[in-house]
Amino acid sequence: MTDAELAAHLAEVAGRLLITVRDSGVFSPAMLGKAGDQTANQFLVHALRDQRPGDGLLSEEEQDNPARLSHTRVWIVDPVDGTREYGEARDYWAVHVALAIDGAPAVGAVALPGLGPGLGVVLRSDAPAPVPPPPERLRMVVSRTRPADEAVAVAKVLGAELIPMGSAGAKAMAVVRGEADIYLHSGGQYEWDSCAPVAVALAHGLHASRIDGTPLSYNQRDLYMPDLLICRKEHAARVLAEVAKL
Repeated sequence: MTDAELAAHLAEVAGRLLITVRDSGVFSPAMLGKAGDQTANQFLVHALRDQRPGDGLLSEEEQDNPARLSHTRVWIVDPVDGTREYGEARDYWAVHVALAIDGAPAVGAVALPGLGPGLGVVLRSDAPAPVPPPPERLRMVVSRTRPADEAVAVAKVLGAELIPMGSAGAKAMAVVRGEADIYLHSGGQYEWDSCAPVAVALAHGLHASRIDGTPLSYNQRDLYMPDLLICRKEHAARVLAEVAKL
């Protein structure tokens, strides 16, 4: 099984486990997120340690092991991206499985188990599909609960419609799926929030960078990533220019 096949398979199975936990009916909304996080995390980290024992590993739900910094290949996972959405039984939450090689987001899979019938949707870096054509008016995905001031300001200048949505992965995949054109985030994230979505977005021919235009680099000592831009390439220069004015 290739790295990309492994990433997609693990993301899909973790998503299936999360649906089973959610549909069990034994957890309150407050406990469901914690139960889902721990269940998916245990599956992912054990599977990766078994299948790729020589690689480094970073998970949101595991204590960081600085030994990863000595590895060229590091798996970066977010067992449930959008825990609040998952706990509230909303559609837009995700499972992220990525492989960074020399700091670059080389392989990624993002499962959206809450969407569609059956096992939901899995978007992967080794199976890019054409991004659907955009409508006449630009669309920008923003946080459902706390949209960033920069994103709101840029959307106003561009005349873009704001689309509130939970989960960083779901917002990034909305651009990949043609449901939005721009995802601009400046409220701070961590490596596991964006590594898999960025790998998938880049494989689909989209632009992905920091909001000052610099590349995104992973497996760093400091896991905090202040900002992110994923968009159609034709909009990147304009968005970056407008952000620079703020």
